[in-house]
Amino acid sequence: MIRPREDLALMEGYHSPQIDVSVRLNTNESPEAPPVQWTDAIADALAEVEWNRYPDRSATELRTAIGRLHGVGPEQIFVANGSNEVLQTVMLTFGGPGRTAAVWEPTYALHSHIARLTGTAVAEGERAEDFSTDLSEVERVITAAQPAVSFLCSPNNPTGVVDDEATVRAVLDMVVGVDGLLVVDEAYGQFAPWSTVGLIADDVPLVVARTFSKTWSMAAVRLGYLVGPAWFVAALDKVVLPYHLDSFKQLAGTLALRHVDEMDARVKRLVAERTRLARRLEQLDVEVWPSGANFVLFRPRNLDGDAVWQSLVDCSVLVRNCSSWPRLNGCLRVTIGTPAEDDSFLAALEEALS
Repeated sequence: MIRPREDLALMEGYHSPQIDVSVRLNTNESPEAPPVQWTDAIADALAEVEWNRYPDRSATELRTAIGRLHGVGPEQIFVANGSNEVLQTVMLTFGGPGRTAAVWEPTYALHSHIARLTGTAVAEGERAEDFSTDLSEVERVITAAQPAVSFLCSPNNPTGVVDDEATVRAVLDMVVGVDGLLVVDEAYGQFAPWSTVGLIADDVPLVVARTFSKTWSMAAVRLGYLVGPAWFVAALDKVVLPYHLDSFKQLAGTLALRHVDEMDARVKRLVAERTRLARRLEQLDVEVWPSGANFVLFRPRNLDGDAVWQSLVDCSVLVRNCSSWPRLNGCLRVTIGTPAEDDSFLAALEEALS
């Protein structure tokens, strides 16, 4: 009987527990729905879709709208089914057997997982004690592994740390030195004080991945994109499957971009709520890390993280248990919810810690 590839035998998929609870704060979703004007516009637009025809293979209208948001043309935008398919296409194009991808743990698990799925070797380094990017460690890994692709996640998932411009430029210089590519994952970029998109240029091997799932409140749609040099996007277009992005996704993304002001206001509310939640956590017996995303990482100081996670579930509150991730033993990650959801979480956490 045929079996999966041997290199996949011990590989585990990436999953988030789905449990029926009253307060779900484990997958970094937006606690607010998109504007009702968007929902109404989608309903009206669906009546005009020619469902018997294939979608626009180039997704020209959507790419043009995203490009306008970032001040670039559609030729610098690649769109796909969530940012994970964006990353997968990057690795199918620039990774593969005989090539290496570099990551610095702890970070987003899909970077190394997708690399391995595409037959790419993975070189792992470590972040600094405070989970910031350690440039000496970056240099060590890049010098030793000569990676074709290097990943930075900023704000980093699951720690929330944001790399400043000087750090990104320093890593980019090292990547250029080995003729590699730097991929900056900005899934939570709108929550951070700055973006790497401004560093993109035609002669720079730098691309930035983003998603509609978080700040656009569209996790159910599964839509992501990448901003990069035109030559890079052209290479991805040759690799991705034809008609991979359906008409609904293209409509949903294009119409969402007519509501930038609402998105910006939603982000501001979540950032303010993040500040409130973090300050409350700092008053409890937990270690808290600064975050530039829509979540906060914390670790109970005197109790087992698994036990605290279970206690929260028993109170019908679900957060992400990060204990199995590299260097995150006992750590939990809570998504920023509504004020009422966050108050329920805090009450349950206080009970667990007592």
